[in-house]
Amino acid sequence: MMQWKTLLSPHRVGSSRPGEISQARSPFQRDFDRIVFSGSFRRLQDKTQVYPLSKTDYVRTRLTHSIETSSIGRSLGSAVGDVLCKECDLGGAQPSDIGAAVAAAALAHDIGNPPLGHAGEEAIRHWFTHSEVGQAMRTAMSDNQAADFELYEGNAQGFRVLSRLEMPDQTGGMQLTCATLAAFAKYPCASRVTEKPHGVAGKKFNFFRSEAELFHEVAETTGMISVGVDAWQRHPLAYLVEAADDIAYRIVDFEDGSRLGLVAYLELERLFLEIIDSERSAEYVASIQSPLRKAEFLRAQVIGKLVGKCTQVFLDHHDELLNGTLEKPLLAYVDCQAPLSLIEERSLNDIYQHREVAEIVGAGFEMVSGMLDIFVPCVNEMASEKVTGKRASFRSKRLSALLPDMQWNLADEAWCTSGYLRLLKVLDYISGMTDSYAVGLYQKLKGISL
Repeated sequence: MMQWKTLLSPHRVGSSRPGEISQARSPFQRDFDRIVFSGSFRRLQDKTQVYPLSKTDYVRTRLTHSIETSSIGRSLGSAVGDVLCKECDLGGAQPSDIGAAVAAAALAHDIGNPPLGHAGEEAIRHWFTHSEVGQAMRTAMSDNQAADFELYEGNAQGFRVLSRLEMPDQTGGMQLTCATLAAFAKYPCASRVTEKPHGVAGKKFNFFRSEAELFHEVAETTGMISVGVDAWQRHPLAYLVEAADDIAYRIVDFEDGSRLGLVAYLELERLFLEIIDSERSAEYVASIQSPLRKAEFLRAQVIGKLVGKCTQVFLDHHDELLNGTLEKPLLAYVDCQAPLSLIEERSLNDIYQHREVAEIVGAGFEMVSGMLDIFVPCVNEMASEKVTGKRASFRSKRLSALLPDMQWNLADEAWCTSGYLRLLKVLDYISGMTDSYAVGLYQKLKGISL
């Protein structure tokens, strides 16, 4: 069984200095601040949540979604922490510390997403397994390395951003606390393992082979339960991060869909009131004149209700969480599944699959694959020139100059001789792009716009 005193470790990954919990300024609040001031977090302001390259200034981006998820996560963590502080040894941590750790992890939960969201992830997977260039790269990799790209995950890219790419001059990158990084890892395993974590925790993966050693430090420091090589059961706080994300995207995306006319307001009102289950709320919303204000009030009430329900589920399943045996997300255990299922069904059919969304996502799929076809051969030629002396083409020299840190990469023998590391570096560049920058660069590379 995992222990809270260890799970809330303030040790910073990659640091040789001992971590400590200070009441003046929580180490988890510092994690939050480091994420907020990072370039990778700022770029979420122009990354897709649901509606790519939206022309309206109302709908959420990945930045606003992440802030809202973090706010919900803080509420969940603090509510759970209030009870745990009375019943468990937390090693000096306070309820606000747990809230801050969950808030920081939730703030960063989408920080590794490529342009155009999940479509960008799928484009990378498809390119690696189906394109001629991708298949050529595959022949130079081990099965474990290849699995990182065959199953490419924004979650793993996010761990790489936090632990290596931001503040790259120090081991551990941003050197966030192990507690925050463990809470961030909803899928605590590598891409290819012999045994996966139980239930939903084994659905995806959360770190590339290149960051395996750093994740080992996180898991071992926090006392996560190992289920085999490169695989662990979830840190309990990861369930709260997941719940915050589930609540945010399911409820808020539905509100956005109503604002854009994809879902009738009366349907939103009916489903939201069914979750709230309060005559007083129903009477109050009837007194509001504007449908927009009605929706905002109902959304706030629904989120509050679901935070309370998920908090109780967490406490009811406390022993299972510490044993690593809880199979499903917290939201799957709440007692209002009927309206939640209808909201999810309507969102899948009429919001996420809307024609305008599908058109841009389809174009973005080609854009991501196209940039990989352009940049990967270029860096391969540059590396070959360094190793064999065979001159790279003028085109490769000019295009590879667009990639960050090329002169340092070429001085690194490991990068020059490893196709795995070269492809990771190209994906660092592409996945870090905002939607607008990616579209503009692709148009220029193709000669469509100069």
